[in-house]
Amino acid sequence: MTTSPARPLPTVQLRVPIDEDARAWHQVFADTEVMEFLGGPAELSVYEEFTARQRLHDARLGYCLWTLLDEEGTVIGFTGAQPWPAEKEWGPVGEIEIGWRLGRSAWGRGYAYASALATLERVRAAGVTRVVAMIDARNVRSVAVAERLGMDLDEESTMPDGNPARRYALSL
Repeated sequence: MTTSPARPLPTVQLRVPIDEDARAWHQVFADTEVMEFLGGPAELSVYEEFTARQRLHDARLGYCLWTLLDEEGTVIGFTGAQPWPAEKEWGPVGEIEIGWRLGRSAWGRGYAYASALATLERVRAAGVTRVVAMIDARNVRSVAVAERLGMDLDEESTMPDGNPARRYALSL
């Protein structure tokens, strides 16, 4: 029996979010399935604040949650890293969290893994030595990406909404 060669990873482009990306993210993430484990779709104002915060992270830290574009330059989501918000009363406060969120049209095509690999390269270059990923344990797609990256299951807990969470960690 022969095995087929591994599918090549798609080409991804990462850019610091621009003002227009707030609208693009709002549109891409308006899907209830995309937002199933993230509290549901959000208003445009949430993404306007979110993209502005990411620009600040990039300016201060050299990394952020970057806008993710496919080979044609179409916004398909975001990926990157940011400090876990200190104002949250749960989770890995003080840690750098990596993450990815893709529109449904990009699912199952390797974009999450390819963009997470690019994220790891960029945060290493910025001097980050450890990252975590907080994932709703029911989100099998994100769990699979974390495990494929070689992240170790660090802790299982419960989120404030009562859903199970997994914290994965990776030393860089």
